[in-house]
Amino acid sequence: MGKYVFGVDVGGTTVKLGLFDESGMVLDKWEIPTRTESSGVNILPDIATSIQSKMSEKAIAEEDVAGVGVGAPGPVDGNGIIHKAVNLGWSEMNLKKELTQLLGGMRVEGGNDANVAALGEMWKGGGQGYENLVAVTLGTGVGGGIIINGKIMTGATGSGGEIGHIHVEDEETEACGCGNYGCLEEYASATGITRLANRKLKQSDKDSVLRNGEVSAKAVFDAVKAGDELAIEIAKQFGDYLGKGLAVIAGVINPEIFVIGGGVSKAGEVLFDYIRPSFDKTVFHGCKDTKFALATLGNDAGIYGAAKMVLD
Repeated sequence: MGKYVFGVDVGGTTVKLGLFDESGMVLDKWEIPTRTESSGVNILPDIATSIQSKMSEKAIAEEDVAGVGVGAPGPVDGNGIIHKAVNLGWSEMNLKKELTQLLGGMRVEGGNDANVAALGEMWKGGGQGYENLVAVTLGTGVGGGIIINGKIMTGATGSGGEIGHIHVEDEETEACGCGNYGCLEEYASATGITRLANRKLKQSDKDSVLRNGEVSAKAVFDAVKAGDELAIEIAKQFGDYLGKGLAVIAGVINPEIFVIGGGVSKAGEVLFDYIRPSFDKTVFHGCKDTKFALATLGNDAGIYGAAKMVLD
């Protein structure tokens, strides 16, 4: 195997790239813009050009590169075929094959970005020491990555781990981005927490610091830490939905640990004070000992996981 690995995390705005050695130490990391115009036709060529120029800059020969791992925002099956990436403009294509050709035959491995980030957290982040874990990303949406016996669980079409679309509420009247109603993402994402907060502010006359400025997930948990009663009620609603959702996942996957990341996780361990009671109340008894931890790699989880795919 070569001495070097490249990890690539394709986002809607930027592509993050990392150069690693075979032990998993990051030697360099950088970003390039994601050019999504013209159905994203430039994205893979831009990635190939960026990798080749980095090899040139560092005087790395092709035979010294073990391969390139790529995480992309869409379902990617075990053959490296991506089944549509809406925010990149991609329809179905063979990610592995196309990038391999652009890189002159270099080995390429591909995966869904959330799954790849989960692998990164298992390897070098909040899930170190565990081989069965579920990484939960609480950002604009709710993403998930499932690792079983140290391997990503992709499912038949690469859609395994779409935990944000577990149904948790029958009475919802606003549609989720996926078109369904009452998905976990509608209550546990940053936008979902904001929705819960705005609803609660309309329903209640209670004084709250949340009435004085912009309502956001960060504002809610800052207010929770300050003892704001209304904010605590919102956090309980959020925790109730997420705890139940994770209890369902635990009963199916039986992970050793849930690793919580994404922008909402910046609130810190206070999140667990609200998630854990609902989880403990509803989880199957054989899964009661599931641990919770915060993700530690932040925006670098994707490049770490992508590199790990190649090293595996």
